Amino acid sequence: MSAEGLHWTLRRNCSVTPGQLAATFFALGALSLGVAGFFWFQGAVLVLPFALLELVALATAFVVYARHAADSERVSLQGGRLIVELETAGSVRRSEFVRAWVRIEPRSRGNLVEVRGGGLSVQVGRYLRPELRPVLAHEIRQALNSV
Repeated sequence: MSAEGLHWTLRRNCSVTPGQLAATFFALGALSLGVAGFFWFQGAVLVLPFALLELVALATAFVVYARHAADSERVSLQGGRLIVELETAGSVRRSEFVRAWVRIEPRSRGNLVEVRGGGLSVQVGRYLRPELRPVLAHEIRQALNSV
């Protein structure tokens, strides 16, 4: 709890940093082009175009991974408002709920935690293990009910 209220930040568990990802890509690219260059000089000219195609596919996979590496969910209780921010692939979707009208559902294991109120509905908990989602729901409910 801070002076601004309560905050829950849920992030992806990414084991590779962007720097490590770039270093891996360049190492794999250099190795692949080195092998392709060797065979190209030996007379197998079609190896190099396929190596380039492989690098394009690898770069595409890395870009898709990198776009979602910073995905997160942030739930904040600030005064009379519950604010939910969902960041996916660089875009942020923000929903605000009046504290008195918020309902937290469901209570069962494994399901995402649904925040409802004022005609809005948002699901959170994507980056939590399923057995911890009820704990998050309980903590948010408890914070909403406290003075």
